[in-house]
Amino acid sequence: MQTTTQSYPLADHPEQIAAASGRPLDQIDIDAVISGQLSPADLQISGETLRAQAQIARQNGYAQLAENLERAAELTAVPNEELLKMYGMLRPERSTHAELVALAERLENEFNAPVNAAFVREAAEVYRERKLLRRS
Repeated sequence: MQTTTQSYPLADHPEQIAAASGRPLDQIDIDAVISGQLSPADLQISGETLRAQAQIARQNGYAQLAENLERAAELTAVPNEELLKMYGMLRPERSTHAELVALAERLENEFNAPVNAAFVREAAEVYRERKLLRRS
């Protein structure tokens, strides 16, 4: 989806965005809820929508917000249960350096999340410097 400042807010252009399930936003309404047609994935944001938001943020000078949205977009490919495990691994003294490096590799190779992988690699080095790693 090619977005510009004129595309904002994206909800004003429901024909251009879809939920994580692929269902177009303009098909997600109270009637669909009442009839039981919606699944949980119909209520989750898609990576494409987050990338569009990131593009708009970057065009308007909000680089940090754009980076956060891009990281979030990558993580839409990771199952929620896996995300919770990863979050736990990133808490201080919960993982070894090798475990964090392995997590970064997994993010990059299994989930095609290179921005998040770089973030985890950076965290692994900072944890090492600050002695926040689990002792093996």
